[in-house]
Amino acid sequence: ASEAGSETAQAEVLAMLVEYLPKRFPEIYVQHGNIMHILDGRYKVELSNPHLNPLAIAAQLVQEDLLLMRNSSEGWRLVAASLCFPSAWLLREKFGKPLHAIHHHVPGFGKDTRNDGLIGRMFDNLWPERPVMRWNWSLYGEAKLYYPAIDNQIKNRFGAGLIAENVILRIERQTLRKLPVSGDIIFTVRIHLNPLSVLETHPDGAALALSIDQQVQAMTDAEAHYKGLTNEKERLSARLKEIARQRGI
Repeated sequence: ASEAGSETAQAEVLAMLVEYLPKRFPEIYVQHGNIMHILDGRYKVELSNPHLNPLAIAAQLVQEDLLLMRNSSEGWRLVAASLCFPSAWLLREKFGKPLHAIHHHVPGFGKDTRNDGLIGRMFDNLWPERPVMRWNWSLYGEAKLYYPAIDNQIKNRFGAGLIAENVILRIERQTLRKLPVSGDIIFTVRIHLNPLSVLETHPDGAALALSIDQQVQAMTDAEAHYKGLTNEKERLSARLKEIARQRGI
């Protein structure tokens, strides 16, 4: 999706990737004229295509979803996006909206809240030379990348036993960078999926399990509902404590 007038900023993102990727990963990306060859030509991306917006072409080059934010009288708005792997949201519901409207369903992130102000100031103060990165996590019952909605009332999505077993840890690696020419901000999201059982062999698995459990237990009812954990919070906690015990904590 894209608004008219965002094409120049989209092209700026594409140009940055076309320049950067072959230099940083020459074993993966090789450009020949208008074609980017990926993995010895197993994948080919046409770098100019009159039928595609520049951001849609850019998104074929990397594993991240790409979202373009632009400042306005309403604050930073979502003006273009290539979204393949949403975590419980739909692009058509968020497109064109400012940050506070995008996050209105997140507890504590509505308009004029403290969190809304913090995010706005962070966006305002970004420098092109200083991108930022953050991580976000959630727990689902299915290992699928495309997850446009979550049923917060569902029971037994983590299995039928007393202790939650079928738990998928979904991690979002998010980055923000202000574009040096347009002044817009490119927001990227890369999804990583692992079964919660990966913590059983991870060197810091016990500490991570206890940390997640502490965060889950500290959630308000609204936060647990938003995360889809209302009906399985205690079974999940039992599973996390079991992992910690297995690792000697």
